[in-house]
Amino acid sequence: MINKATIIGNLGADPEIKETENMVIANLRIATNEKWKDKSGQKQERTEWHRVVFFGRTAEVCRDYLRKGSSVFVEGRIQTDKYEKDGEPRYSTKIMGREMKMLDAKSSKTESDESDGDFDDDIPF
Repeated sequence: MINKATIIGNLGADPEIKETENMVIANLRIATNEKWKDKSGQKQERTEWHRVVFFGRTAEVCRDYLRKGSSVFVEGRIQTDKYEKDGEPRYSTKIMGREMKMLDAKSSKTESDESDGDFDDDIPF
């Protein structure tokens, strides 16, 4: 069974970057928000925090373009690790990122967006 996760949220801090000889690793903390009205009509809001890890080229893009507050779409696999603290078993869950899309207008800019604006006026449509 594959544990798949898809989230859209905002970075709570700049990406934490680790660089080895062979690879770049980016650790992100992403907040997702849920809003609803309870039975009495009162507005409620809950923020959920997610840890996301990217490797390689995607990690480099995170390093170069993402900052605290950036909006992102993330897709990946959920991984839970077990460890011990003070003799007690603990669990840590994170998303091992496969895909990331920047949703902010300024961070999603591409080289083609920065052209000098020369367009062919003879386009037939």
